[in-house]
Amino acid sequence: MKIAIVGMGNMGSTFANGFINSRFINPTDVLIYTRSKKVLEDNRNIHKLSYRYELDSGIATCDIVILAVKPQDFSTLADDLKKFIHQDQIIVSVMAGVSIDRLKKDLLVTKIVRSMPNLPTQIGKGMTVFTASEELDRKELFIIQNLINTTGKSVYVLEEHKIDAATAISGSGPAYVFYFMEAMIQAAISYGFEPSQAELLVKQTISGALGLYEANSLSTQDWIAKVSSKGGTTEQAIKYFNEEDILQKLVEGVNRAKAQSELLGKQTK
Repeated sequence: MKIAIVGMGNMGSTFANGFINSRFINPTDVLIYTRSKKVLEDNRNIHKLSYRYELDSGIATCDIVILAVKPQDFSTLADDLKKFIHQDQIIVSVMAGVSIDRLKKDLLVTKIVRSMPNLPTQIGKGMTVFTASEELDRKELFIIQNLINTTGKSVYVLEEHKIDAATAISGSGPAYVFYFMEAMIQAAISYGFEPSQAELLVKQTISGALGLYEANSLSTQDWIAKVSSKGGTTEQAIKYFNEEDILQKLVEGVNRAKAQSELLGKQTK
């Protein structure tokens, strides 16, 4: 199986490294198409991949073509790309907001996968939600999911609109976690801890809490109850969060992220 990756930014690099480090794909079977300066690619080309700086007929020899460019660059890319791709190939898009219908229309192909990965894919702990056009069969979907899973875990959805929801949850989600961590770090510093101590306190707390959650089948509410004792410190914090309706405000923030994702999708049509 041969794969072409168009675009070598964060996501393009992540997929290339994930495929090869997992030994799912041989380096010789990966073609990289990028507009970056050649010297920059040479400096980070640890796998000795084949870099090309203009689209060419090599794309036609690939089974899967991954589009990892910015959505605003798609219109220009499509005009050149459709000269080299064909109906037997699977096109995998990681471009936010670009619909399957538009990909079909602009590229003149039918086998389309639309995905939404997140930043932790860079360390193999990503979460990717993906959907596909009906032209892909079960075997092809299985291959795509195995490829994506080299960068973490994935969820397949039938409904394309859930990609916008995934953008708001898992795509933007790491920033929400960091936002909450920042609040804890600032509180610790205000209590007299050194910044490095505050960061360690919070980092290990978040890591430990996630470890507990993953190691057991208890819900988040169950764990809140376990940590909170009647009349204790945790109870006071949670009581305040509830009084200030923090949970609902966070949900509303996620809703705004989803609305923005939907808006961006409309603007790229």
